[in-house]
Amino acid sequence: MTGGAARQVFRLPDLGEGLTEAEVIEWRVAIGDRVQVDQIVVEVETAKAAVEVPVPVAGTVLELHAVAGGVVDVGAPLISVGADGPDGSGPDGSGPDASGHPAAERYRQEEQAGSGNVLVGYGTAKLPAPRRRVRGGTPGRAAQPAPAVTPTVAPEARDETHAIRVISPLVRRLARDHGLELASIPTTEPDGVIRRRDVEAALARQPGLTAQPSLTAQPGLTAQPSLTAQPGLTAQPGPVAQPSRSQPGTGTADQLDAERIPLRGVRRAMTEKLVRSRAEIPDATTWVDVDATGLLAARDALAAAPRRIGVLALLARIVVAGLRRFPELNSSVDTARNEIVRYRHINLGFAAQTDRGLMVPVVRGAHAMTTTEISDEIARLTELARAGHLAPEALGGGTFTLNNYGVFGVDGSTPIINHPEAAILGIGRIADKPWVVDGELRVRKVTQLSLSFDHRVCDGGAAGGFLRYVADCVENPYALLAHV
Repeated sequence: MTGGAARQVFRLPDLGEGLTEAEVIEWRVAIGDRVQVDQIVVEVETAKAAVEVPVPVAGTVLELHAVAGGVVDVGAPLISVGADGPDGSGPDGSGPDASGHPAAERYRQEEQAGSGNVLVGYGTAKLPAPRRRVRGGTPGRAAQPAPAVTPTVAPEARDETHAIRVISPLVRRLARDHGLELASIPTTEPDGVIRRRDVEAALARQPGLTAQPSLTAQPGLTAQPSLTAQPGLTAQPGPVAQPSRSQPGTGTADQLDAERIPLRGVRRAMTEKLVRSRAEIPDATTWVDVDATGLLAARDALAAAPRRIGVLALLARIVVAGLRRFPELNSSVDTARNEIVRYRHINLGFAAQTDRGLMVPVVRGAHAMTTTEISDEIARLTELARAGHLAPEALGGGTFTLNNYGVFGVDGSTPIINHPEAAILGIGRIADKPWVVDGELRVRKVTQLSLSFDHRVCDGGAAGGFLRYVADCVENPYALLAHV
């Protein structure tokens, strides 16, 4: 926490998991608003998840140091809050800690200790994440605030914020650029806030409203002066802007129609992980077709249970049993020490497709869970991931990943290992196919299992043994009872 008594600059806190930056999704406050202790002021997106950031003291918002869509480094200024009184006190003459709130007292102690700014980072789940202190500066040295980027909020926009419930400047600009009235855009959000997806849905319902690129904003286009402003010259018809000859190949129709999407947040993190996996891991893939009729029968038999257990949970239970028999695949490679790290615990990740991209939530301690507990945890994590409320720590620390790409209607794939893990199991769609049973051709529920593994940690014998064990349990799930 930096600044004088009447102005306090709060910096982006360390959000854990080695994250170094976050993108501002939307501000929940504007300049001039009053904030209370622990009020959520901004939602940011990291490489792991969306996180709501609260402010630790009460006061008036003086400055927002980043705009929606901007990227803020950990430790960089985020928001400035000032007290109402000239001496830094609140409206009743008391100091910022007069409320007696534990957070305010903790930050007062940090300030006296000479630390940098401290913030508490909450996950966006219903329950806040455990609090911890993160020092954002050098003890004994006051941090120098970075140059601020202050958003300009027009008076009419400020009024509209409270009337129409739009928080993000990005949403306002998107609606304004396409000629949409914010009051006419419906939203399904419980809090009534109009979000970007609401504007995009409104545009989709009006085919005539399509994004038109502005010629003046395109690189490589130079504006031509108007001839009517020159004495003795008559206006000549023609385009107002022409492609710059100094940059051949720019300003073409194809490029004007192209959309550039920044790789940020979860998508950038996934991109970096997949690229690193391909660059570092000498992977190999093996697969097998299996008769999943017995697996579906087991799922249906468990339908009468208090909580329904799905196919993914049953596969997770089988994978956990397989990793106990073939622990080589529950490992990673420490390249710095040239060692294979074999884990005694099983943290099972599973791929989940969300609006924010592909995520891999992790069921921690899956080796110690029952099938019902695994099913409940998968359901809980999936719901949080799709709602954007998954805490960053729920996306790391996996030792093996399960990928059910069959939900997309595809039969097979060669899944990329989730670095730094050593293996990933993919499951294709379960479909009716001809299958030989006891010498007779029948129609059965058939699927394909694909195992990609790190050839440094095991050879084809161990990988094939694991895959065959999983396939046998899929075909006869009741055989699993002999080993659990």
